[in-house]
Amino acid sequence: MFELSFLVMLVFIILAVVILFTFIPVGLWISALAAGVKVGLFTLIGMRLRRVTPVKIVMPLIKAVKAGLDVDISKLEAHYLAGGNVDRVVDALIMAQRAGIDLIFARAAAIDLAGRNVKEAVMVSVTPKVIVTPIVAAMAKNGIQVKATARVTVRANIERLVGGAGEETIIARVGEGIVSTIGSADSHKNVLENPDSISKTVLAKGLDAGTAFEILSIDIADVDVGKNIGAELQTDQAEADKKIAQAKAEERRAMAVASEQEMRARVQEMRAKVVEAEAEVPRAMAQALREGKIGVMDYFNMQNILADTSMRENIAKTSNSDNPGKE
Repeated sequence: MFELSFLVMLVFIILAVVILFTFIPVGLWISALAAGVKVGLFTLIGMRLRRVTPVKIVMPLIKAVKAGLDVDISKLEAHYLAGGNVDRVVDALIMAQRAGIDLIFARAAAIDLAGRNVKEAVMVSVTPKVIVTPIVAAMAKNGIQVKATARVTVRANIERLVGGAGEETIIARVGEGIVSTIGSADSHKNVLENPDSISKTVLAKGLDAGTAFEILSIDIADVDVGKNIGAELQTDQAEADKKIAQAKAEERRAMAVASEQEMRARVQEMRAKVVEAEAEVPRAMAQALREGKIGVMDYFNMQNILADTSMRENIAKTSNSDNPGKE
Protein backbone atom coordinates (compact mmCIF):
# COMPACT_ATOMS: atom_id res chain seq x y z
CA MET A 1 0.00 0.00 0.00
CA PHE A 2 2.85 2.34 0.85
CA GLU A 3 4.62 1.55 -2.40
CA LEU A 4 1.46 2.30 -4.40
CA SER A 5 1.04 5.66 -2.69
CA PHE A 6 4.69 6.45 -3.36
CA LEU A 7 4.34 5.62 -7.05
CA VAL A 8 1.22 7.78 -7.35
CA MET A 9 3.04 10.63 -5.62
CA LEU A 10 6.03 10.20 -7.93
CA VAL A 11 3.86 10.26 -11.04
CA PHE A 12 2.07 13.34 -9.76
CA ILE A 13 5.38 15.11 -9.16
CA ILE A 14 6.66 14.18 -12.62
CA LEU A 15 3.46 15.46 -14.25
CA ALA A 16 3.68 18.66 -12.23
CA VAL A 17 7.28 19.20 -13.32
CA VAL A 18 6.41 18.50 -16.96
CA ILE A 19 3.48 20.91 -16.83
CA LEU A 20 5.63 23.48 -15.05
CA PHE A 21 8.39 23.34 -17.66
CA THR A 22 5.86 23.22 -20.50
CA PHE A 23 3.67 26.10 -19.45
CA ILE A 24 6.33 28.15 -17.67
CA PRO A 25 9.54 28.69 -19.68
CA VAL A 26 11.85 28.13 -16.73
CA GLY A 27 14.81 27.67 -19.01
CA LEU A 28 14.17 31.03 -20.67
CA TRP A 29 13.76 32.62 -17.24
CA ILE A 30 17.13 31.20 -16.15
CA SER A 31 18.75 32.48 -19.37
CA ALA A 32 17.37 35.97 -18.73
CA LEU A 33 18.67 35.98 -15.16
CA ALA A 34 22.07 34.81 -16.36
CA ALA A 35 22.14 37.71 -18.86
CA GLY A 36 21.24 40.22 -16.17
CA VAL A 37 17.69 40.76 -17.37
CA LYS A 38 15.11 40.67 -14.63
CA VAL A 39 11.97 38.93 -15.84
CA GLY A 40 9.57 37.48 -13.30
CA LEU A 41 8.02 34.06 -13.62
CA PHE A 42 4.57 35.58 -13.29
CA THR A 43 5.40 37.88 -16.20
CA LEU A 44 6.22 34.85 -18.34
CA ILE A 45 3.03 33.13 -17.19
CA GLY A 46 1.08 36.25 -18.11
CA MET A 47 2.59 36.13 -21.60
CA ARG A 48 1.41 32.56 -21.96
CA LEU A 49 -2.08 33.57 -20.90
CA ARG A 50 -2.07 36.46 -23.39
CA ARG A 51 -0.92 34.03 -26.11
CA VAL A 52 2.42 35.73 -26.50
CA THR A 53 5.44 33.56 -27.27
CA PRO A 54 7.86 34.44 -24.43
CA VAL A 55 11.01 33.61 -26.41
CA LYS A 56 10.10 36.26 -29.05
CA ILE A 57 10.01 38.89 -26.30
CA VAL A 58 12.73 37.80 -23.88
CA MET A 59 15.47 37.09 -26.45
CA PRO A 60 15.19 40.53 -28.13
CA LEU A 61 15.08 42.07 -24.64
CA ILE A 62 18.33 40.30 -23.76
CA LYS A 63 19.95 41.66 -26.94
CA ALA A 64 18.73 45.16 -26.17
CA VAL A 65 20.02 45.09 -22.58
CA LYS A 66 23.37 43.71 -23.69
CA ALA A 67 23.61 46.54 -26.25
CA GLY A 68 22.90 49.11 -23.56
CA LEU A 69 19.37 50.01 -24.68
CA ASP A 70 16.68 50.87 -22.22
CA VAL A 71 13.62 49.06 -23.57
CA ASP A 72 10.51 48.28 -21.55
CA ILE A 73 9.32 44.69 -21.84
CA SER A 74 5.70 45.82 -21.86
CA LYS A 75 6.37 47.89 -25.00
CA LEU A 76 7.94 44.89 -26.68
CA GLU A 77 4.93 42.77 -25.80
CA ALA A 78 2.51 45.46 -27.00
CA HIS A 79 4.37 45.67 -30.33
CA TYR A 80 4.19 41.88 -30.70
CA LEU A 81 0.45 41.88 -30.00
CA ALA A 82 0.03 44.62 -32.63
CA GLY A 83 1.51 42.30 -35.22
CA GLY A 84 5.01 43.75 -35.32
CA ASN A 85 8.38 42.03 -35.57
CA VAL A 86 10.03 42.63 -32.18
CA ASP A 87 13.36 41.07 -33.09
CA ARG A 88 13.73 43.22 -36.24
CA VAL A 89 12.86 46.40 -34.33
CA VAL A 90 15.45 45.67 -31.63
CA ASP A 91 18.10 44.92 -34.26
CA ALA A 92 17.30 48.23 -35.96
CA LEU A 93 17.62 50.09 -32.65
CA ILE A 94 21.00 48.47 -31.98
CA MET A 95 22.25 49.32 -35.49
CA ALA A 96 21.02 52.90 -35.18
CA GLN A 97 22.76 53.30 -31.82
CA ARG A 98 26.03 51.99 -33.25
CA ALA A 99 25.74 54.30 -36.27
CA GLY A 100 24.83 57.35 -34.19
CA ILE A 101 21.35 57.67 -35.70
CA ASP A 102 18.65 59.11 -33.47
CA LEU A 103 16.00 56.42 -33.53
CA ILE A 104 13.62 55.80 -30.64
CA PHE A 105 11.57 52.68 -30.04
CA ALA A 106 8.23 54.37 -30.81
CA ARG A 107 9.40 55.49 -34.27
CA ALA A 108 11.00 52.15 -35.06
CA ALA A 109 7.82 50.34 -34.04
CA ALA A 110 5.73 52.70 -36.19
CA ILE A 111 7.97 52.08 -39.19
CA ASP A 112 7.71 48.32 -38.67
CA LEU A 113 3.92 48.42 -38.32
CA ALA A 114 3.72 50.55 -41.48
CA GLY A 115 4.98 47.55 -43.42
CA ARG A 116 8.53 48.74 -44.00
CA ASN A 117 11.65 46.81 -43.04
CA VAL A 118 13.03 49.08 -40.34
CA LYS A 119 16.27 47.11 -40.12
CA GLU A 120 16.87 47.48 -43.86
CA ALA A 121 15.94 51.17 -43.61
CA VAL A 122 18.63 51.75 -41.00
CA MET A 123 21.12 49.84 -43.16
CA VAL A 124 20.24 52.00 -46.19
CA SER A 125 20.56 55.08 -44.02
CA VAL A 126 24.09 54.02 -43.05
CA THR A 127 25.09 52.52 -46.42
CA PRO A 128 23.40 54.28 -49.41
CA LYS A 129 21.54 52.09 -51.88
CA VAL A 130 21.81 52.19 -55.67
CA ILE A 131 18.58 51.98 -57.67
CA VAL A 132 18.94 51.16 -61.38
CA THR A 133 16.14 52.54 -63.51
CA PRO A 134 14.80 50.62 -66.51
CA ILE A 135 15.59 51.87 -70.01
CA VAL A 136 13.89 55.23 -70.55
CA ALA A 137 13.24 56.24 -74.18
CA ALA A 138 12.50 59.81 -75.24
CA MET A 139 12.63 61.83 -78.48
CA ALA A 140 14.73 64.96 -79.01
CA LYS A 141 13.43 67.91 -81.01
CA ASN A 142 15.09 66.65 -84.21
CA GLY A 143 12.98 63.49 -84.07
CA ILE A 144 15.73 61.05 -83.05
CA GLN A 145 14.98 58.70 -80.15
CA VAL A 146 17.44 58.50 -77.27
CA LYS A 147 17.48 55.66 -74.72
CA ALA A 148 19.04 56.19 -71.29
CA THR A 149 19.55 54.22 -68.08
CA ALA A 150 20.30 55.91 -64.76
CA ARG A 151 21.79 54.78 -61.45
CA VAL A 152 20.19 56.60 -58.53
CA THR A 153 22.07 56.56 -55.23
CA VAL A 154 19.66 57.06 -52.32
CA ARG A 155 19.83 57.11 -48.56
CA ALA A 156 16.88 56.25 -46.33
CA ASN A 157 15.29 59.18 -44.51
CA ILE A 158 14.21 57.85 -41.13
CA GLU A 159 11.97 60.83 -40.50
CA ARG A 160 9.93 60.18 -43.67
CA LEU A 161 9.75 56.41 -43.61
CA VAL A 162 6.21 56.54 -42.26
CA GLY A 163 3.99 57.98 -44.98
CA GLY A 164 6.80 58.56 -47.49
CA ALA A 165 6.77 57.19 -51.02
CA GLY A 166 8.95 54.22 -51.95
CA GLU A 167 11.43 53.24 -54.64
CA GLU A 168 8.75 53.07 -57.35
CA THR A 169 8.09 56.78 -56.97
CA ILE A 170 11.81 57.57 -57.20
CA ILE A 171 12.13 55.51 -60.39
CA ALA A 172 9.03 57.11 -61.92
CA ARG A 173 10.19 60.65 -61.13
CA VAL A 174 13.70 60.05 -62.44
CA GLY A 175 12.25 58.54 -65.63
CA GLU A 176 9.99 61.56 -66.06
CA GLY A 177 12.96 63.90 -65.58
CA ILE A 178 15.01 62.01 -68.18
CA VAL A 179 12.17 62.20 -70.71
CA SER A 180 11.71 65.92 -70.07
CA THR A 181 15.45 66.65 -70.41
CA ILE A 182 15.88 64.68 -73.63
CA GLY A 183 12.69 66.15 -75.07
CA SER A 184 13.94 69.70 -74.51
CA ALA A 185 17.25 69.02 -76.30
CA ASP A 186 17.51 70.49 -79.81
CA SER A 187 19.37 67.44 -81.13
CA HIS A 188 20.16 63.95 -79.94
CA LYS A 189 23.83 64.79 -80.46
CA ASN A 190 23.68 67.27 -77.59
CA VAL A 191 22.50 64.50 -75.27
CA LEU A 192 25.17 62.07 -76.47
CA GLU A 193 27.91 64.67 -76.08
CA ASN A 194 26.82 65.76 -72.59
CA PRO A 195 25.00 62.92 -70.81
CA ASP A 196 25.77 64.53 -67.45
CA SER A 197 23.38 67.34 -68.40
CA ILE A 198 20.55 64.86 -67.84
CA SER A 199 21.68 63.98 -64.33
CA LYS A 200 22.27 67.62 -63.40
CA THR A 201 18.87 68.72 -64.65
CA VAL A 202 17.05 65.81 -62.99
CA LEU A 203 18.91 66.18 -59.71
CA ALA A 204 18.07 69.89 -59.55
CA LYS A 205 14.33 69.15 -59.57
CA GLY A 206 14.23 67.82 -56.01
CA LEU A 207 12.67 64.50 -56.93
CA ASP A 208 13.02 63.09 -53.40
CA ALA A 209 10.37 65.41 -51.95
CA GLY A 210 7.71 63.43 -50.12
CA THR A 211 9.61 60.15 -50.42
CA ALA A 212 11.26 57.96 -47.80
CA PHE A 213 14.65 58.51 -49.41
CA GLU A 214 17.19 61.25 -49.96
CA ILE A 215 18.72 61.27 -53.44
CA LEU A 216 22.50 61.64 -53.21
CA SER A 217 23.38 61.38 -56.91
CA ILE A 218 21.97 60.47 -60.30
CA ASP A 219 24.42 59.01 -62.77
CA ILE A 220 23.61 58.16 -66.38
CA ALA A 221 24.81 54.59 -66.82
CA ASP A 222 24.10 54.20 -70.53
CA VAL A 223 22.93 56.38 -73.43
CA ASP A 224 22.05 54.96 -76.82
CA VAL A 225 20.43 56.18 -80.03
CA GLY A 226 17.09 54.61 -80.91
CA LYS A 227 14.78 54.97 -83.88
CA ASN A 228 14.26 58.00 -86.09
CA ILE A 229 10.77 58.65 -84.76
CA GLY A 230 10.40 61.91 -86.71
CA ALA A 231 11.04 60.21 -90.04
CA GLU A 232 8.67 57.39 -89.15
CA LEU A 233 5.97 59.87 -88.23
CA GLN A 234 6.46 61.76 -91.50
CA THR A 235 6.35 58.48 -93.44
CA ASP A 236 3.18 57.43 -91.67
CA GLN A 237 1.64 60.84 -92.34
CA ALA A 238 2.59 60.67 -96.01
CA GLU A 239 1.09 57.19 -96.27
CA ALA A 240 -2.07 58.41 -94.59
CA ASP A 241 -2.28 61.41 -96.96
CA LYS A 242 -1.78 59.04 -99.91
CA LYS A 243 -4.63 56.83 -98.77
CA ILE A 244 -6.86 59.86 -98.25
CA ALA A 245 -6.02 61.16 -101.76
CA GLN A 246 -6.71 57.72 -103.25
CA ALA A 247 -10.02 57.55 -101.45
CA LYS A 248 -11.02 60.98 -102.71
CA ALA A 249 -9.95 60.08 -106.27
CA GLU A 250 -11.97 56.88 -106.08
CA GLU A 251 -14.92 58.89 -104.83
CA ARG A 252 -14.61 61.34 -107.74
CA ARG A 253 -14.30 58.44 -110.22
CA ALA A 254 -17.41 56.81 -108.79
CA MET A 255 -19.29 60.09 -109.05
CA ALA A 256 -18.14 60.50 -112.68
CA VAL A 257 -19.26 56.96 -113.53
CA ALA A 258 -22.60 57.58 -111.87
CA SER A 259 -22.98 60.88 -113.74
CA GLU A 260 -22.09 59.21 -117.03
CA GLN A 261 -24.61 56.46 -116.44
CA GLU A 262 -27.22 59.06 -115.58
CA MET A 263 -26.48 60.96 -118.83
CA ARG A 264 -26.74 57.75 -120.83
CA ALA A 265 -30.07 57.01 -119.25
CA ARG A 266 -31.26 60.49 -120.13
CA VAL A 267 -30.02 60.10 -123.75
CA GLN A 268 -31.81 56.76 -124.03
CA GLU A 269 -34.94 58.36 -122.66
CA MET A 270 -34.69 61.23 -125.15
CA ARG A 271 -34.10 58.80 -128.04
CA ALA A 272 -37.13 56.84 -127.00
CA LYS A 273 -39.16 60.01 -127.00
CA VAL A 274 -37.78 60.98 -130.46
CA VAL A 275 -38.60 57.55 -131.86
CA GLU A 276 -42.04 57.85 -130.36
CA ALA A 277 -42.45 61.29 -131.85
CA GLU A 278 -41.19 60.12 -135.25
CA ALA A 279 -43.74 57.31 -135.16
CA GLU A 280 -46.47 59.92 -134.75
CA VAL A 281 -45.31 61.93 -137.82
CA PRO A 282 -46.94 59.70 -140.51
CA ARG A 283 -50.16 59.67 -138.53
CA ALA A 284 -50.07 63.45 -138.19
CA MET A 285 -49.36 63.83 -141.94
CA ALA A 286 -52.22 61.50 -142.79
CA GLN A 287 -54.50 63.39 -140.44
CA ALA A 288 -53.45 66.72 -141.95
CA LEU A 289 -54.09 65.44 -145.49
CA ARG A 290 -57.52 64.16 -144.54
CA GLU A 291 -58.42 67.40 -142.88
CA GLY A 292 -57.04 69.43 -145.81
CA LYS A 293 -54.49 71.35 -143.73
CA ILE A 294 -51.72 70.51 -146.24
CA GLY A 295 -51.89 69.66 -149.90
CA VAL A 296 -50.41 66.82 -151.88
CA MET A 297 -47.82 69.13 -153.44
CA ASP A 298 -46.69 70.25 -149.99
CA TYR A 299 -46.16 66.67 -149.03
CA PHE A 300 -44.06 65.92 -152.17
CA ASN A 301 -41.99 69.09 -151.67
CA MET A 302 -41.20 67.99 -148.13
CA GLN A 303 -40.18 64.53 -149.38
CA ASN A 304 -37.87 66.17 -151.97
CA ILE A 305 -36.23 68.25 -149.24
CA LEU A 306 -35.68 65.17 -147.08
CA ALA A 307 -34.17 63.28 -150.01
CA ASP A 308 -31.88 66.21 -150.86
CA THR A 309 -30.75 66.44 -147.26
CA SER A 310 -30.01 62.71 -147.12
CA MET A 311 -28.01 62.95 -150.38
CA ARG A 312 -25.89 65.82 -149.03
CA GLU A 313 -25.15 63.85 -145.84
CA ASN A 314 -24.04 60.81 -147.85
CA ILE A 315 -21.74 62.99 -150.02
CA ALA A 316 -20.22 64.53 -146.91
CA LYS A 317 -19.59 61.12 -145.36
CA THR A 318 -17.93 59.87 -148.57
CA SER A 319 -15.67 62.93 -148.76
CA ASN A 320 -14.57 62.51 -145.12
CA SER A 321 -13.77 58.83 -145.63
CA ASP A 322 -11.58 59.63 -148.69
CA ASN A 323 -9.62 62.30 -146.76
CA PRO A 324 -9.39 61.04 -143.17
CA GLY A 325 -6.60 63.55 -142.19
CA LYS A 326 -8.50 66.57 -143.43
CA GLU A 327 -10.52 68.46 -140.90
